[in-house]
Amino acid sequence: MAPSALVLIADGTEEMEFTITYDTLVRAGVVTKSAFVPENEGPRTQSPPFAKGSRGINIMPDSYLDNKDFGPDKYDLLVIPGGAKGADTMSKSPTVQKLIRDYLNANKVVGFDYSEDSVVVSGNLITSRGPGTAFPFAFTLVEQLCGAEKRAEVFKPMIFPPGTPF
Repeated sequence: MAPSALVLIADGTEEMEFTITYDTLVRAGVVTKSAFVPENEGPRTQSPPFAKGSRGINIMPDSYLDNKDFGPDKYDLLVIPGGAKGADTMSKSPTVQKLIRDYLNANKVVGFDYSEDSVVVSGNLITSRGPGTAFPFAFTLVEQLCGAEKRAEVFKPMIFPPGTPF
């Protein structure tokens, strides 16, 4: 069975951190879904709204975030992209806080884009530092889930310039 990933998004999420990570996971054959984290808990419509990214680009998530449908029994990886307003919304969400604990307690991989360094791996926790590190972050997630061979397979057809350091 293919590995799976849940990528969260909120208004103010950094577009590159979301889309590069999501796309790279899909290229690696990871079954990837996105879930919208609303700024305020409350009544919801049938479909989630567009998430307005940090640069004003609208992204349509697959669904609303719901703890019962997105736990570590359903996905192998939880990704939380950065972007000041989006990160603030997600960090204040009790649902997101519980999911992070649940994934780490279940020994699942969790990726955050909030680090002081480029890309740091500490056990099942992977952190990164902003849009400029989105590709190395995404490739590290692929390697953790699918192995070094899959990382190389996905990297090659993306045609990065020779000497690209990731």
